[in-house]
Order: sequence, then C-alpha cells, then structure tokens
Amino acid sequence: MASFQKYTTQQGQKWMFKMDVGINPETGQRKTTTRRNFRTKKEAQVAASKLEQEIASGLFLQNDSLTFKEVFNQWYENHSKTIKVSTKKRIESMFNKHILPRFGKLKIKDITRPYCQEMINDIAHSIASVNDIKIQANQVFKYAIKMDILLKNPLDHVTIPKQAKELVHESSDREERNYWKKEEIKKFLTITNQELSLRDHVLFHLLIYTGARKGELLALTWDDIDFEAGSLRLSKTLFYSQGQHLFQTSKTKDSKRLISLSTQTLSLLKKWQIQQKEENLAWGNRNKDDIVFTRDEGTPLRSAYLNEKLNIIIKKHTLHRITIHGLRHTHASLLFEAGASIKEVQERLGHSDIKMTMNIYTHVTDHLKEQTAEKFHRYLEL
Repeated sequence: MASFQKYTTQQGQKWMFKMDVGINPETGQRKTTTRRNFRTKKEAQVAASKLEQEIASGLFLQNDSLTFKEVFNQWYENHSKTIKVSTKKRIESMFNKHILPRFGKLKIKDITRPYCQEMINDIAHSIASVNDIKIQANQVFKYAIKMDILLKNPLDHVTIPKQAKELVHESSDREERNYWKKEEIKKFLTITNQELSLRDHVLFHLLIYTGARKGELLALTWDDIDFEAGSLRLSKTLFYSQGQHLFQTSKTKDSKRLISLSTQTLSLLKKWQIQQKEENLAWGNRNKDDIVFTRDEGTPLRSAYLNEKLNIIIKKHTLHRITIHGLRHTHASLLFEAGASIKEVQERLGHSDIKMTMNIYTHVTDHLKEQTAEKFHRYLEL
C-alpha cells in the first residue's frame, strides 16, 4: 500500500509516494521505494498503481539503484576471465575513455534510449570505432537483463550515424585509397632496400608479400619458417603491455595458418638469418627466444616501430599515404589482380568470415574494374 505526501521545491508544490516493494533478495530485509516529482496527487496515484501491478506480476526489479559502473564491474569480473590480456587492455581502454565517463554514474535503470542515441551520435563525430564502443556497452546492458537488473535494453534500435566521409559519394584518390598499386610497391621496396637495414627491408617485404598482420610478423620465431617446404606458419601475435612484450596465440583458428612463400622471399629471409647469426656470434647470443626480428640487444621490436618507419619514408619521398594495415590491403588487392579467388584470399589473410574478405577487399583495386569491359569484349570475340 502506498503512502502519499506533498512537498515543496523551488519549482513549486510536488507529490511523492512511498511503497513497500517486498523482500530484498540480497539482504533478506524488506525494502521501500520512493518516487518523487509528480505534479499532482492524481499523477502519483497512477504511478503507484502501475508499480503495484509490476510487483504483482513479478516485473519489478529489486536492484533498481545500481549504477552502470556497478553493473559493469559485475559483468567485467566474469568476462575478463574469458579473454586474452591484449583484449582486456583494449576493452578497459574503451570503457575508461568513452563509456564510463558518459554512463558510469547514472543509475542503469534511468538510462534511456534517447540518451544512448545522443551518446552514440556524440562519439561518432570524432571516433571511427564507434561501432566497437556500442558493442561493448551493449554487453553490459545484456548482462543487466540476464541478471534481472533491467527489463529492456536501452541500446536496442539505437543507430550509428554515418561518418561524414561515408556521405560523400566519391572522395579523392588520396583521401580514400589505403593501399598501393603495383608501381608504387616497386618504388617503395626499392627505397627500403637502399635506405633501410636488411632487417627492416625484409619486414616490409613480408608485410606486402604475405599480407600478415604486423603483430604476427613481430612474433615470428625461426622455427615458424620452413625453408625446404617454402612455407611460413602464423600462429601467434606480439603485443606490449605494462612494460612487457607478451606473446599470445592467434585469436581464432582461422588466424592460425600456413602460407606459401616465394623463392625471392625465402632468399631474403635466409640472407637475414645468416646476418643475424653473425651478429649474435659477434655480440653474444642476445636472442635466446630465436625471434626473427629483434632490436640490437635481442629484445622484440616495438609495435609502433614499423608505423614510424613507414611514415618517415612516405613523407620523405612524397608517396601516397597509407597505413601499416594498408599493406595488408595492398597484398589482397594484388592477389585479386593476379586472379586469386575470394576463398584463397580469405585463407591467406586468416579471415574467419568470408564476408570480411568480400566487404573490405573486393572494391580496392580500380584496375579490376577497368578490366571488366575488356574481358566481356574478348569473350564475345571468341
């Protein structure tokens, strides 16, 4: 049974009610809820009647005072035990930078769909990975429903606005293209051969000729390379966390793969292996883990090292600007130009879903589009 009371605020007279909502399952004690800010007693009575119906039907949630951060802490305590250290670091950063500052102090039951849409719109203005942020926040809301903390997910039906660049039909080649064409690759590798150390030249060569991820190449050990079979095993990645270099297995079974190497690539690797052995003999065995690419003192290369080298070369020689990941795009585009199938590209790049290969890479090679009409003409002439 509810009790009603009138009270005074700066905005004038308001009504509130108190109601016994039953036993709190966490404490075993009876719990009272208070609802305020009603303009009239009638409004308060209608709200109290609705709440009584929720209690009678079992829809009332006892944990209605929990903040988003408190629910996040519950969820993450369990979730963090199922993921890798590198994934933990990424998720914690995402929550601490973007989600908890906007949601953390709010009672989770008070977070509305309009507020979620406003938050997503705000993030989308400056952050390209807004979809990842939505996915992570969504996991907390789903957990809240699972634990009977919420009845509905306020992120349901919240949409991600298109980035400004997506709304432009076609931007310039320099703005959109994150891959190199064949002649650009030849020029770049000529530069790396002339200006960089053999180690760095081989690294960039592998990025382009294998399509491997940067972390996969930095984690390579010499037993991953089979010179006789001409193959490279990619099964682990390297990342840096809290002052340590850590190796972890690839995140999916498709990421673990064996790919073929060209004769030229094998020759470069053998040349680097010989040079590294000579350096180890001269300076003592500083590479006890037998890592393929290390610093002079034998420790793994920094993850950002290749990004920095690439940017220096691009700026110095006024090359078309791409990212390290763009070298992976480059490998895929050239595979398509060389006649490789979608399935072959998927397997070589280690994509778990063929849609990823199709969505990201089938549009990257303008040359393929130019060939379409010519192929059709040649077919009709046969």
